[in-house]
Amino acid sequence: MLTMVQSACVRLGLPSPNAVATSSDVQYLQLLALLNEEGSELSARTEWQVLIKEASFTTLAAEIQGTLATICPGLNYIINDTIWNRTIRRPVFGPLGAQYWQQQKAMFTAGPWNQYRVKGNNLTFFPAPAAGQDCYFEYVSKYFATDSTSAVYKSAFTVDDDICLFNEDIMTLGLIWRWKANKGLDFGTDYQKYETRVLMEIGRDGAKPILNMGEARY
Repeated sequence: MLTMVQSACVRLGLPSPNAVATSSDVQYLQLLALLNEEGSELSARTEWQVLIKEASFTTLAAEIQGTLATICPGLNYIINDTIWNRTIRRPVFGPLGAQYWQQQKAMFTAGPWNQYRVKGNNLTFFPAPAAGQDCYFEYVSKYFATDSTSAVYKSAFTVDDDICLFNEDIMTLGLIWRWKANKGLDFGTDYQKYETRVLMEIGRDGAKPILNMGEARY
């Protein structure tokens, strides 16, 4: 975190700090807040491969399967069509909307296929599954940083040696235009440069499948 703030300060013509998180300087604390804003906003832009996690849980013979905080810590959102019951090798359909969920409950149509809904920060199934079955799914995390050991994931930088999971150059570019915008300065050119880099990174992030409209490649 410190190196990104230092790099931004040099480019902005500001004194480069030796410390940020423990600083009493309002300007450096503002830069830290803007950097955290950039990390939060950038993490919501797309399904970044570095933020994709796999969660698993063992089913309970009940509607509520557990809290999201317990099943998938740091959840931003569940990736649709990824919940599978590996024990019986069947998908878990959903997420259901409120109207369809209430219709299913009222009609007592407990079919063989489990469906899910997120409600009250709980993962709920209908019909209630048998206990002891293993379910897995993928989700996008809101944790864009870790501590210096890469062991503790964070949704904000809190100490100077925190590590960013995103490209640090993009984070620094984001910090620069956000600082200028906050100060009421012209940030158009910096924002355009930033957006170009972000879109390039999105296009290259992770492995991309080849879409072939002609003959099969293999």
